[in-house]
Amino acid sequence: MFNELIGHCLQLKLWTVLKLPISLHHGNFIMKSCPAAPLDPAVSPTETELRIKGIKEKLDQLIPPRPFTHVSSTTSATHSKATLLSPQDTYCRGDQLDVLLEVRDHLGRRKEYGGDFLRARMSSPALKAGASGKVTDFNNGTYLVSFTLFWEGRVSLSLLLILPSEGVSALWRARNQGYDRVTFTGQFANGTSHVNTDCALVLNSSAELCEYLDSRDQEAFYCVKPPHIPCAALTLMHSKNKDVSYLSKRERSLFERSNVGIEMMEKFDAITVSKCNTEKTAPMKKKCKFGMASTIPSGHVWKDTWNPVSCSLAPIEMKECLRGKFIHLMGDSTIRQWIEYFKSSMKTLKSVDLHESGKFQKQFAVDLDKNIKIQWQKHSYPLVASLTYSVKEIEYIARVIDRTGGGKSTIIVISLGQHFRPFPINVFLRRALSIHDAVQRLLLRSPDTVVIIKAENIREMHSDVERFSDFHGYIQYLAIKDIFQDLNVSIIDAWDITIAYGTNNVHPSQSVVRNQINILLNFIC
Repeated sequence: MFNELIGHCLQLKLWTVLKLPISLHHGNFIMKSCPAAPLDPAVSPTETELRIKGIKEKLDQLIPPRPFTHVSSTTSATHSKATLLSPQDTYCRGDQLDVLLEVRDHLGRRKEYGGDFLRARMSSPALKAGASGKVTDFNNGTYLVSFTLFWEGRVSLSLLLILPSEGVSALWRARNQGYDRVTFTGQFANGTSHVNTDCALVLNSSAELCEYLDSRDQEAFYCVKPPHIPCAALTLMHSKNKDVSYLSKRERSLFERSNVGIEMMEKFDAITVSKCNTEKTAPMKKKCKFGMASTIPSGHVWKDTWNPVSCSLAPIEMKECLRGKFIHLMGDSTIRQWIEYFKSSMKTLKSVDLHESGKFQKQFAVDLDKNIKIQWQKHSYPLVASLTYSVKEIEYIARVIDRTGGGKSTIIVISLGQHFRPFPINVFLRRALSIHDAVQRLLLRSPDTVVIIKAENIREMHSDVERFSDFHGYIQYLAIKDIFQDLNVSIIDAWDITIAYGTNNVHPSQSVVRNQINILLNFIC
């Protein structure tokens, strides 16, 4: 049930949870010292807590515990059987090709339940072409894998067993057990010197703590308070991965490199797709516009260019499109790639020195002639980075949106997820819900503001699976699509795009970024 892009039948049914009324009381970012306290104090649950609890319960139902006694009882890519349904002598562009997958364990026994984390993809490297496949989980050890044959030529098919269902179950349980897989070190200014202390989303310490609290959304971050130094003196932060795991030794064996991302269609030969019916012409697709519904898969890459299924991307002259616009890019480094692309593509776009330092410094660029303004700023804690970054001006995206006037010339693009993967899901859900509520308030006062959510990219498959597995990202991808479905926002499905490209890189190439930005340009011009 945790297969990439599995269709509407397995999308999260969360909206009944999210229809609770939204609190509109005001609050500010507060810094104060306090005794050691958990992030979620034992008080009457607020509306947000109820919403988080409801979503978490739905996710728990989608990821049931799986018994795990030995690796031999887990899904085996080698012993599982993939069968091409209705094989053809000739395959035509536009046809659907279906594969039935029957999964077996390492002893060759049929499995009676689903939940394996699979990734289907078709590709033609010579044509720089690729697309995701759709996987339907029947929850009985069988799966239907469907490929739409989008282009002509020689096409290779792939189905990766990224994680067996037992690994999925173990990762989900482990993720929600602790906050300390990543530790933070905060640097406090003390005259001309500085003092370092431990910081975290949750600090189990008897020492006096500095609490950095967003009182409106009850999001908090803590640091051990240095003696005789005020909490407001926190200036810098960095993090490192801690040698801690909530997986058993046996479970950890499932995530060794040799067991992650194993091909299940190795014996399948490439197929040749032909144009076939020359008289039948495909109907003209409408130009992609803001608010159009997405499909599964949402498109394909051909000659290194993204082609959506449901609409057509027109070539847009970037400078003219952005004339008079203020583009707010908010989130992680995958959206920072966008402002870097804008700056390299428009030589008249000049950076403004905001007197910050480091890789995570706020970036602002302007074209005075065409009145173009583009800004990127990082999201607030948790921000995982071994390099030291400034927190003097760090703020939650929801608060930035709350002080944005909006209007038809304002475009807001939000991307978050990668830095939340090592922490319990409630941290991500709380952040997504607070941003949802801020966007809702913005659209009430300025309904012509364009708000776009850029979904997560897939990333490296084998590195640090417990902290950063794409399974964590996929759950967040499903959740954020559901959380924002009631608002007039559009989603750029970077998840599907990066699968189609086969990037497996959290920071994909310039061509991927270019195609993501071309979707944005089509939405706003």
